[in-house]
Amino acid sequence: MPTVAAVLADALHRHATAFFGLMGNGNAYFIDALHHLGADIVPVRHEVATVASADAYHRVRQELAVATTTYGPGFTNTLTALAEASLAQIPLILVVGDQPTPGRRPWDIDQTAAAAAMDVPTLTVEPSNAGTVAISAVEQAVSLQRPVVLAIPNDLATAQVSADGAVIPELTPKAPSPVADTETIHNMATALREASQPLILGGRGARHCAGALRELAGLLGADVATSAPGRGLFYTDGTDGFTDLGVCGGFAAPGSAQRIREADVVLVVGAGLNQFTMAFGEAFGPEAHVIQIDSEPQATHARVNQFLSADSATAVPALLDAYKATTSATESRAKTDNTEDTARELRAYETGTEFGPTGGLDPRALSTRLNELLPPDRIYITDGGHFIGWPNMFFDVPEIDHMILLGTAFQTIGLGFSASVGVAHAAPEKTTVLVTGDGGGMMAFADAESLIRTAKSAVVIVFNDAAYGAEVFQYGSKGLAEEPMRVGEIDFAGLATSLGARASVIRSFNDLKDFTQWVADGAHGTFVLDCRVDGSIVAPYMQEIAGI
Repeated sequence: MPTVAAVLADALHRHATAFFGLMGNGNAYFIDALHHLGADIVPVRHEVATVASADAYHRVRQELAVATTTYGPGFTNTLTALAEASLAQIPLILVVGDQPTPGRRPWDIDQTAAAAAMDVPTLTVEPSNAGTVAISAVEQAVSLQRPVVLAIPNDLATAQVSADGAVIPELTPKAPSPVADTETIHNMATALREASQPLILGGRGARHCAGALRELAGLLGADVATSAPGRGLFYTDGTDGFTDLGVCGGFAAPGSAQRIREADVVLVVGAGLNQFTMAFGEAFGPEAHVIQIDSEPQATHARVNQFLSADSATAVPALLDAYKATTSATESRAKTDNTEDTARELRAYETGTEFGPTGGLDPRALSTRLNELLPPDRIYITDGGHFIGWPNMFFDVPEIDHMILLGTAFQTIGLGFSASVGVAHAAPEKTTVLVTGDGGGMMAFADAESLIRTAKSAVVIVFNDAAYGAEVFQYGSKGLAEEPMRVGEIDFAGLATSLGARASVIRSFNDLKDFTQWVADGAHGTFVLDCRVDGSIVAPYMQEIAGI
């Protein structure tokens, strides 16, 4: 009979398309079994990257990925990324070693309790149930949209399974999505038809109904906007009959923010309405009627007036049909002028000039220039930090799931390089663009090597202001000592070159010549832009947070 590790590998290999791992005592036999199956295994250099990469891979491909580490410190090193995946509702499986069946050793911890603290369940395999438990983990991850830990007791990895343990069941057929309540759908359609200035706000959860949502927006002649992770959902050339206001919330341009506040009816689809999307409660006008369609059992914000718990993939087409059924062709309000001209004016930000007040590059002007120079077929992954405002304000995102904001759910920094490996592996035909700060970049730098090794085409943009900028603006402005917030000027270009990347220190636009030629030559390999930016320029969203 096969071993526990072999059955586990076989079961997961049938349903997961990529495995991100770092080998140790607790998962060595599992990785070896995957290798002999010909599985797609991507080695990383720090355990946190196993989960962060699997998370990012799923966000790009919408496919199940598996992370794997050893027990103890290998497992605890994943916890920040695991918490992010849990809060962001990412289906993935983390296969880990665990304490042996006789009990804990001095170096073991209660891993099940640690995972449970982040609302992540743990399933433990045994020789009598290895195949069944593995498939149960897959079903839980996919059906409940959550990470699941699959634990292998250290003394059982090489144990032979029983006849029952060798059985690998088929997945239970997915239950059909519930039919959206007809009366609620009708009432929503009526509210939209009677709106004088409707707004549709879409998030990542609207990706599966994008066509129907765009058509509804066009018929309504509505304004549209997205959450930051939903950028690209409404990308338009101006002929779709709606006006694209860009991102809603703290990253919104002043003109767009004002227009969003003027909406009298807001339809929210697949967006969680967190504090950032809601601009801390100020995104919508006080009289706006807010309608939400979401998979959650109840409204995700107190501001919602009318809620439907449903799969947007079925509810939005039903809403579109209801609107068409109660609206004649002559009542269509689709805009026939070039609304993109208007939208472009509303989405305009202050771009600054090449250099800021203290002599460093103005990150706004730099971002505008980089947006023009980056390879057109690109997908972004951002770390967390003050700089996160710049790519979300100035970088064009032509498709949904092409701006991966990994870390915002848990409000962490230091997952950028870790997650970029998953993006590069998920979309090798595109240029992976990692945007990071100097503080978070150093936290994750072990996996700069993984990105350079993995990516066919990648650009790393480091907004290097020699500080933890968010802390400087939030707490330095309150009089707290800034010395602990300053990190010194780190030579990312030198570090990246030592790992095999191309790199340049960017102190002026003239320093972008080598990068421009690299793009023209086909953008092969990884190019690191170590951008020395002016740390005195505050992103608008940070001004809201810090009250400055």
